[in-house]
Amino acid sequence: MAFAPSPIPSRTQFVLEAIKHGILTGGLSPGQALVETELAARFGVSKTPVREALKTLAGTGLVVMSQFKGVTVRTVDAAMAHEVYDVRLLLEPEALRRSLARHASLDAARDALLRADEAVDQAERSLANRAFHRELYLSCGNPMLTRMLDEVRDQAALVSTVAWAADPSWAREADEHREILRLALAGDAAGAALALHGHIASFVRRAFPEGEQL
Repeated sequence: MAFAPSPIPSRTQFVLEAIKHGILTGGLSPGQALVETELAARFGVSKTPVREALKTLAGTGLVVMSQFKGVTVRTVDAAMAHEVYDVRLLLEPEALRRSLARHASLDAARDALLRADEAVDQAERSLANRAFHRELYLSCGNPMLTRMLDEVRDQAALVSTVAWAADPSWAREADEHREILRLALAGDAAGAALALHGHIASFVRRAFPEGEQL
């Protein structure tokens, strides 16, 4: 008999999303301490939903729990960035090929690109870019593949947040996104997958050149 996982209580979910948003938009910096009492006071909740939210975020790799340092936002270095992006390189182009083979609609991906172009700050742009990439693989037809990519999506966004803080190269990446979408709309699955692979690989090489090559 299969058992469904227990739903996350609403207060915990609220705190979880608020902390995640702060991390992925740069409001909470890598290495910053996340103190339960301070977060509870900020969000007007008890420490219990904060503690549960932090445990969930630790499971996704966005925060680190240490017996000595407490909970901190995960730091990003070349090894971490290349590890996360290596997974994307192995899985995301194939997922895009499969989505296009299934004649998936690209309307949502196009809408995400428009939101990124019209974004007034880095936070909005980052969220729109994440949505664009997800829409490319969402219809791949393999729920496990989708979940695996979803699991690294937040860590990839953390990498890009740190990289953009040092070098705001989002305009270049936006051009690459448009080329990927153009090829996909033209039905060129191989070309779109190749362009996506190049986009992912070139970003991490530029942002973290001291890491091993992908």
